[in-house]
Amino acid sequence: MAMEAHEIEALIRVAFPYARITITDLAGDGNHYAAEVIDESFRGQNRVQQQRAVYAALQDKMAGKSGALHALALTTKAPD
Repeated sequence: MAMEAHEIEALIRVAFPYARITITDLAGDGNHYAAEVIDESFRGQNRVQQQRAVYAALQDKMAGKSGALHALALTTKAPD
């Protein structure tokens, strides 16, 4: 079952309540999204650490063939 952008944002928002989050449906199919997450908690972390934290917030939604979210292009950073 495909996910909607607001569902992805809600999952990320739980872990990053003050983040600026932008979700874009890349293919219009509810399976291929891009997410930009900008949060102060990323300051001092490398990109791998930042992205692992966001993927952890998505729980099991990207887990293999049974996952509701097929692909997520992820951009993370601390605010300027």
